[in-house]
Amino acid sequence: MRYSVSQAARLAGVSVRTLRWYDEIGLLKPTEVTPAGYRFYGQEAMAVLQQILFYRELDVPLEQIGHILSAPDHDRAEALRKHRNLLMMKRRRLDDMLRLVDETIGGTVMYDERPKPTQADWEAVKEQYAQEAADRWGNTEAFLESREKHKNYTQEQEAAIQAEMEEIFSAFGACRDPEGPEGQALVKRWQAHITKYHYNCTDSILACLGQMYAGDPRFQENLDKYGPGTAQKMSRAIAAFCQK
Repeated sequence: MRYSVSQAARLAGVSVRTLRWYDEIGLLKPTEVTPAGYRFYGQEAMAVLQQILFYRELDVPLEQIGHILSAPDHDRAEALRKHRNLLMMKRRRLDDMLRLVDETIGGTVMYDERPKPTQADWEAVKEQYAQEAADRWGNTEAFLESREKHKNYTQEQEAAIQAEMEEIFSAFGACRDPEGPEGQALVKRWQAHITKYHYNCTDSILACLGQMYAGDPRFQENLDKYGPGTAQKMSRAIAAFCQK
């Protein structure tokens, strides 16, 4: 079975714009794109989307989610079970709140003394799962710092950060001399962007990113949308920068 982009968005509870953005950054590709440009998602893609939503619920940045999903030891079934657990806790809390509102409206409030999941319980489970993700795929200061920063961003701030990122990528795509002054200035700008909005991007972290941009097909495909050879240009520019 396949779903149109609007059907997939409705089933997952996200916007069509979100699915298009996931496609653009290489996080979730449609199963099929027709010659007319219509996107369709199959069962496999929908399962991946559920995993993405689980990690977003934990405030894991999109870039890190891509690493997690492609890790050899990633357990899809485990991620889906944990996502279901979070959703069940959320549903129980909402059901209890709805019941209390209905009883209050009807003047028949009956307080149930049985233990119920509280907001603190919900946050504790989220934190537990997030820490497990950090322990397995990124138990580093960079991972934790990025997760903490993204918790506080509004949708407008996220959009502004993405726009700035795309502007830098486009500049790399148009760069003619990655190892020269222009390319090195762009590396400094990219490093400052990561440090400001995500985590402290040291030269050693930057060097690893540069290798990944050219070595990981997913990143290469995404970056090359900003101009032929953008991934290689960024990799070369970063390599030259870090060798100084």
